Amino acid sequence: MSVRTAQIAARAVERLPTLVRPKVDPGDVVVPDGYAVEACVLGLSFPTGMGFADDGSLFVLEGGSTWPTRPYLPARILRFHPEKGRIEQFATEVLGGPRGVAYRDGAIYVSVKGGYFTHIDRYDLVTRERETVVDGLPNGGWHEPGGPVFGPDGLMYFAQGSVSQNGVALPQGFTVDLAKHPRAHDVPGQDVTLTGNDVWSRDPIAPFPFLTRTGAFKPFGEPSQPGEVVRGQLKCSSGLWRSRPDGSGLELLAWGLRNPYGMVFGEDGELYVSDNDYEEKGERAIAMDPDRLWRIGNVHRPHGSVETPEWYGFPDFAGDGLPVWHDKHRPTKGQAAEPLIENPPPMAGPAVYLAPPHSCMTKMDFCRSDEFGHRGLLFQCQWGTLAPLNSPRPEDLTHGFNVTCVDVKSSEAFPFMHNPQPGPASRHPGRGGIERPVDCKFSPDGQSLYVLDFGVVKVTEGYLLSYGHTGVLWRVTRR
Repeated sequence: MSVRTAQIAARAVERLPTLVRPKVDPGDVVVPDGYAVEACVLGLSFPTGMGFADDGSLFVLEGGSTWPTRPYLPARILRFHPEKGRIEQFATEVLGGPRGVAYRDGAIYVSVKGGYFTHIDRYDLVTRERETVVDGLPNGGWHEPGGPVFGPDGLMYFAQGSVSQNGVALPQGFTVDLAKHPRAHDVPGQDVTLTGNDVWSRDPIAPFPFLTRTGAFKPFGEPSQPGEVVRGQLKCSSGLWRSRPDGSGLELLAWGLRNPYGMVFGEDGELYVSDNDYEEKGERAIAMDPDRLWRIGNVHRPHGSVETPEWYGFPDFAGDGLPVWHDKHRPTKGQAAEPLIENPPPMAGPAVYLAPPHSCMTKMDFCRSDEFGHRGLLFQCQWGTLAPLNSPRPEDLTHGFNVTCVDVKSSEAFPFMHNPQPGPASRHPGRGGIERPVDCKFSPDGQSLYVLDFGVVKVTEGYLLSYGHTGVLWRVTRR
């Protein structure tokens, strides 16, 4: 890994020892007039999140070999000192990898995607001792933990996405989840009654192409019965919680969030959460589902008083509030969805903002600085589509790959940081711009926006492949 600070501004193009991303060039990144871009850190491996400590140092997370990749790469927590231009390894995490980090009272809190369960670790910054403060959040599937973030009330807020892609554990995720975690399944946050609309699919474990039947909230290959009741649990999948910093007082505020990776409090005291769309493939395919930004209502209720969590639609409703079996969401590839929950709870919402399908909204931050400009706007990273793997539609191939500014009051938005041509820089020979923005954070003084670039991901109709040592930490400043 190499570290670059002010030198980049004078020597714009950096050559990298990899054919998939041979150079990094801030001159190939488009930002509004009056702003400058530089590259601070090169050669990161699958960076997934970052957060500032009170001394101005920036903790950067590397996800490790969670994504299909060779050779093995460790999951690490790095500490970058912007003023000194120095980076160090602070800690390593389990294979599942760290995903989000927040600072509080001399410690960092890190969400970690483990095996069957996600957990949150607390690291003392002086002793570097690690303590797990929350454990047992159902995982073992595709989707990620969100947060942690700390609210104005001093409580810790965090989330966990769904285990399944589209509501039922199916073999299209076999190499990612079912092979490693064959008993993984979604868990509801409230009691639900099942319709019995199970999904028939091939069984990749069987020696012959046998079909098997799988129900909602069941491990792969286990059927459900019409009218069957599945009990809700405090530690569910697709949930959002809050607790005290030590993990006590755990309270479920919401569930039905498919992939709530980004979480941030605004200056208005509201909690905003990004959430990603269903996929148009497989035996329960759902088309034209927009990515969305939610405002979580139960945040304003006193801690410990929430008896009924809000429900945000997964697995039966899309981000636009329509059922996934609506004509608008009928797929051109795969088998159309049917209802999984009988008489579901009322759906929360509507969404604050809807992005094009498969933009892949990730982490985000509000601008709180008049000096930087755009104060009050939400800077939202859009990691970029996985089409044609998860969508057959040509228009989805270029969605995302930018940092978008969103006005949460008007729902209007505009791209703030992007490439001259649609898509990642590696799609255009000779370009050295951004690949896949995964997180953005404003510096404590409000003068700089740091943007974490995941790096190169190659996508085909059958698989995706991520490349280590291609991630970049960018910095945007106002001239």
